[in-house]
Amino acid sequence: MSVFQAQKTALITGAASGIGFAAAKLCRSRGMHLALLDIDAVHLRQAQEELATVNPSLKTESYQIDVGDKNQWRKVVDQIKSAFTHVDLVLLNAARQQRAQSQYEGKLKPWADVESWKQTFDTNVFGTLNGVEAVLPLLLSSTTSKSIVITGSKQGITNPPGASTPAYNASKAAIKNLTEHLAHDLRSDPATAHISTHLFIPGWTWTGFMGNVGPTHEDTVTKMSGAWYPSQAAEVLVDGVEKGSFYIFCPDGDTDWALDQARMQWANDDMIEGRPAISRWETSWKERADEGIRADAVRRRT
Repeated sequence: MSVFQAQKTALITGAASGIGFAAAKLCRSRGMHLALLDIDAVHLRQAQEELATVNPSLKTESYQIDVGDKNQWRKVVDQIKSAFTHVDLVLLNAARQQRAQSQYEGKLKPWADVESWKQTFDTNVFGTLNGVEAVLPLLLSSTTSKSIVITGSKQGITNPPGASTPAYNASKAAIKNLTEHLAHDLRSDPATAHISTHLFIPGWTWTGFMGNVGPTHEDTVTKMSGAWYPSQAAEVLVDGVEKGSFYIFCPDGDTDWALDQARMQWANDDMIEGRPAISRWETSWKERADEGIRADAVRRRT
């Protein structure tokens, strides 16, 4: 049974903008109560006010939180338990992409700024773990169908290089691994088998990382032509959960599923074929990688 139903409750982190806000709008359109969490108090308040007007008979509560802080999670969950009779959907979507600051430039930059790694992992990894620990008791309060959706990234799979990306890529690779284990553990125990777990993997989406900050109206947002709107990604998320998919990959205007498959296959084959790490971007391999990925994508489309 789908969790996206009237009178169900969704708890969403990173709800003040981007995919989190778009998912909240979709949940509200299904008649769901909303617990909105974000670190951005100003935009969180705006999101709450806008969503509350859609159907004033439904509950719309907001909670400012730094997801990397376990104590804040405890306080917020206590407040949620007081405000809502149950929680049915948990979308752990909050993330950051911290740019390294150091005396080095270019490719050496991230390796001289451990603090940027810590800040990235505090939000992207430990923020998610804190959320899982805090909300599991809410999902165990009954045996009706529940869902946990955790937002990953294709960068945690294909691992593209760049001065600002190693920490983010590593954090999202950790998210992939921990979500796989969480799904296995929950479905393997009869006491928790009613909780489905899903890894949502967006494509190129015009979110706060791209400057689309706050609960914006997409018809007023100027974006690059290849990117998707957050609402498009949110629709794929809902469809994937309702189909029971664990890996929920989201395309975009530039990348279809066949190209995603080919890129992931190439990245995984670096280990199997003994190629250099992330060979797709290695000077001596780049041309062969481009040709191989393109040919594989064409084959997959036929």
